[in-house]
Amino acid sequence: MSISEATGNEQFLTFKLGEEIFAVEVARVREILDVTTITKVPQTPEYMRGVINLRGGVVPVIDLRLRFGMSGTENTVNTCIIVVEVNVGGERVVLGTLADSVQEVFDLEAGQIEPPPRIGARLNTEFLKGMGKHQDGFVIILDIDNLFTSSDLQQLQVLEDRAA
Repeated sequence: MSISEATGNEQFLTFKLGEEIFAVEVARVREILDVTTITKVPQTPEYMRGVINLRGGVVPVIDLRLRFGMSGTENTVNTCIIVVEVNVGGERVVLGTLADSVQEVFDLEAGQIEPPPRIGARLNTEFLKGMGKHQDGFVIILDIDNLFTSSDLQQLQVLEDRAA
């Protein structure tokens, strides 16, 4: 039994994309990096910004703002790369996600998480784990395992192979 199962709490790391606050489970976060040189790999989708060298390993970097249909991430003093682990077909994949800024780590009880909103059949909300009640508003909790399609993940593999 994990600590979160025993206490009913889960820890989340929050970050900003534009004016919205998103969250991922702390257990899925490996580290947070300052933005470094990102090597663009030709013939990949725009939101796949490229790869970084992380202690000798190739790590693909995704621009979540572009993935969500927003304008691309601008490099500022607060821009960072959140390195996360994603489960893909039973395999762990490490990737970096660009964020405008990291906010905080906080606990949420199961009762503080509402299901994702239903916004019609055309909008895919599979990548949303829920809406967390925090302070006076909501935090969008991402289900990072469902954030990318199988086609996206094939592109990530191609990205890693080309960079290696």
